[in-house]
Amino acid sequence: MYLSRFLSLHTLWVTVSSVMQHYPSVWGHYDVCKTQIYTEEGKVWDYMACQPEARDMIKYVKVTLDPPDITCGDPPETFCAMGNPYMCNNECDASTQELAHPPELMFDLEGRHPSTFWQSTTWKDYPKPLHVNITLSWNKTIELTDNIVITFESGRPDQMILEKSLDYGRTWQPYQYYATDCLDAFHMDPKSVRDLSQHTVLEIICTEEYSTGYMTNSKIIHFEIKDRFAFFAGPRLHNMASLYGQLDTTKKLRDFFTITDLRIRLLRPATGEIYVDEQHLARYFYAISDIRVYGRCKCNLHATGCKEENKRLLCECEHNTTGPDCGKCKKNYQGRPWSAGSYLPIPKGTANICIPSISSIGTNVCDNELLHCQNGGTCINNVRCQCPPAYTGILCEKLRCEREPGGCGGRNSAPGRAGAGPGPRLLLLPLLALLAARPPRGC
Repeated sequence: MYLSRFLSLHTLWVTVSSVMQHYPSVWGHYDVCKTQIYTEEGKVWDYMACQPEARDMIKYVKVTLDPPDITCGDPPETFCAMGNPYMCNNECDASTQELAHPPELMFDLEGRHPSTFWQSTTWKDYPKPLHVNITLSWNKTIELTDNIVITFESGRPDQMILEKSLDYGRTWQPYQYYATDCLDAFHMDPKSVRDLSQHTVLEIICTEEYSTGYMTNSKIIHFEIKDRFAFFAGPRLHNMASLYGQLDTTKKLRDFFTITDLRIRLLRPATGEIYVDEQHLARYFYAISDIRVYGRCKCNLHATGCKEENKRLLCECEHNTTGPDCGKCKKNYQGRPWSAGSYLPIPKGTANICIPSISSIGTNVCDNELLHCQNGGTCINNVRCQCPPAYTGILCEKLRCEREPGGCGGRNSAPGRAGAGPGPRLLLLPLLALLAARPPRGC
């Protein structure tokens, strides 16, 4: 009897597990673009919003330094040790592998001993500022999913700005300011992310938390992504549905976590004192051992895969979309304007697939077999659907009020409807999938 019960429970668990592989959990992983379902018309594809998994984006980064000759070692020079800033017998020499500190050491495997790091020239030209720009480029739109973490080997800088670009480095916006004295450095009152809220989460702040100066145990600087997510998803990010809902409906919030490039502007090295010791300028330089950036390829919720091709990341687009970010409809699939997928409704979202153009399916727009006119429409001579007043589109699949200013809102837009939410569009997806699967005439 017990064995029978065990086998029954095991069978139930296997069944549930297999279903869960194809359907996201209650808050939505969006890791499946489509799944097959059975309808009265037979086996069809049911499409849903989808996105790639988050990954370590540093693996795909291109780094540029400005000025380009700011790395130490050419010519060789000596610098002071971190532990004892007056012991200045360390050497940086670009021609000797053991003594060189090139930029790629910011991104190599951590955990080596001694640690590896990039290092700038020393502040030998003081009082001329020691400014360095480190630009990280992906040639791809990236959605950040975790904190940006920078580890210094030289003490954290007295002044630094983290900037972002959304247009491949053509324009830049500040992400966050860092200083030992925000008011003096940037004319800003010091704040931390804990001082923000849902309403002020996009505020650009200056923080003094990560600029404690020349201390060997103070190496790390954060740009807090998860703390900002927590304003919507809760302290432990359990309510991701709330966060996804906000990202879906608030473009500025979505853009805030989206980048194509990052720029670290180092403006003043760690000094540890009010005044610079001009007798020991070899104490002052920048050194970075690690940079971490985690995110996912932005594919507009039309792909789960993102591949590297010719040293460039490209979305593996589905839903009849194409382009580096799945940002347009494929040829012959422009039956309606392209639209990004939607996280809503949770858990599967809305795919907003591209459907065939009228020209790609010849004159046979509708019939009584596969290409049914929807929502009470009538097929006229197989060339067009005559739609009820409340509907429009090739197969009467769209609500006419969606084209009106303000959209459908919550008013009754069609007979027997209490509102104009996403439900009917989701019910149409299997039928639109049949249309998408039907080959163009002449193929």
